Amino acid sequence: MESDIEIARAAKKKPIPEIGAKLGIPAEALIPYGRDKAKVDAAFIAGLSERPMGKLILVTAINPTPAGEGKTTTTVGLGDALSRIGQRAAICIREASLGPNFGMKGGAAGGGYAQIVPMEDMNLHFTGDFHAITAAHNLLAAMIDNHIYWGNSLEIDERRVTWKRVMDMNDRALRDVVVGLGGVSNGFLRQTGFDITVASEVMACLCLSRDLEDLQERLGRMVVAYRRDRSPITCRDIGADGAMVVLLKEAMQPNLVQTLEHTPAFVHGGPFANIAHGCNSVMATSTALRLADYVVTEAGFGADLGAEKFFDIKCRKAGLTPAAAVIVATIRALKMNGGITKENLGAENVAAVTKGCANLGRHIANTKGFGVPVVVAINHFSTDTAAEIEAVRAYVAGQGCEAIECRHWAEGGAGAEDLARKVVQMAEGGSAFAPLYPEDMSLWDKIDTIARRIYHAGDVIADKAVRDQLRQWEAAGHGKLPICMAKTQYSFSSDPALRGAPSGHTLPIREVRLSAGAGFVVVICGEIMTMPGLPRHPAAENIRLNAEGEIEGLF
Repeated sequence: MESDIEIARAAKKKPIPEIGAKLGIPAEALIPYGRDKAKVDAAFIAGLSERPMGKLILVTAINPTPAGEGKTTTTVGLGDALSRIGQRAAICIREASLGPNFGMKGGAAGGGYAQIVPMEDMNLHFTGDFHAITAAHNLLAAMIDNHIYWGNSLEIDERRVTWKRVMDMNDRALRDVVVGLGGVSNGFLRQTGFDITVASEVMACLCLSRDLEDLQERLGRMVVAYRRDRSPITCRDIGADGAMVVLLKEAMQPNLVQTLEHTPAFVHGGPFANIAHGCNSVMATSTALRLADYVVTEAGFGADLGAEKFFDIKCRKAGLTPAAAVIVATIRALKMNGGITKENLGAENVAAVTKGCANLGRHIANTKGFGVPVVVAINHFSTDTAAEIEAVRAYVAGQGCEAIECRHWAEGGAGAEDLARKVVQMAEGGSAFAPLYPEDMSLWDKIDTIARRIYHAGDVIADKAVRDQLRQWEAAGHGKLPICMAKTQYSFSSDPALRGAPSGHTLPIREVRLSAGAGFVVVICGEIMTMPGLPRHPAAENIRLNAEGEIEGLF
């Protein structure tokens, strides 16, 4: 089997105007970035507001394991399969961050014969959106320090500047830094740090905004520092929101590319799935829904994080109603949830698969709890056996669902046609979607509801300072905000080693953070990295140009 990059490089791509034409986008509404990618003009998008919306399909997954699940690959495969069975389909996914590309995780364009192309561009600089977000974020950081330097008329407490700087690279040495060294002319000495760009609240704001006006309003609300009396200082107080929107004007416009089978794909935005909501932009999703009959999108990490945030934050904020959900699982990952080590996943083990299905069952029940019809996609690996697949099918049937074996990685859209037909059947049957909690519930009760109903925790604990902070935010008018839980993606609990479907565990709340611009409260359970580090042997060691000037080593 060829590598992902070899398959992508051999693709016979169509000119991007032909891809746009499939959705009725005229060539003059496309802003080309080369021959095979373009941005969709904001004025064209604004003119779509009266069109009816297509059906929105969420692809989510079981808790991730080192064995791999293939959520993006399934998203692409399903989009291609819907096109193959005669539906007008589009795909919406996030952009890739440079940090994971050169680190350990790899790219975010799918894999095998279920990929979005151009793969190299998408996984590197693409159309420059992340660079624009980095620049806008750091402009605000510079203006905060500049304001303090020139007299500090806002009376910012230098000890309580919460706005860090960002860069789109894994660099653990920048997590905690001291700025202002070198004397009076370089500003005030203070401790700060860097986050990775995808953890920036600017990224979250861009991905939840409806248009540039909405974006400026959200940016202006971001809290960046506090005075000595603990009153907040916002981006608008600093006067940076207008200039930031100027830097983000082009980045706000969705990017249009294509799959290997020429299905239109919108690739836009990339918020962290822990510290933020982990979904592609509202602008891209809404545009696709006005142009296509079926839109397939995905949410970061497992359904306990990604799907919950997609439903409770993105769909609530954007007024979206998902028609169906696909939960991706692999036999290999189910074995790991059943206690098998990665080295022993190749041998048939029906008992381990059945034990690991408890994790899948929990995600099925949780997703159904939002009133959305559910189907399970078994992302096929060559080591899967008939007995193992049948065990999953039988278990899922017992949960009142259907599990469908999918071979899109090796066969493209043809390998996911059964899944596509099932999705259409479910979507046409209607959805009774409703968020998990009402917006007027208290912030603490929202946290408790997610912990008990989604994670099956027995108790939620937090220091008095955390509870007091939540009450202060409610008093300041932030009580109706949804909750963005930040915890390990590997478990329903806060312990990454606790796989399967644990119940009755205690969920410790370590910290809460207000994202007033994005419009949610981040609740941190355990240690969450907002600036990852590189592994001992980063992928960057194997990425290079070959003798023909082609990129090698991306995956």
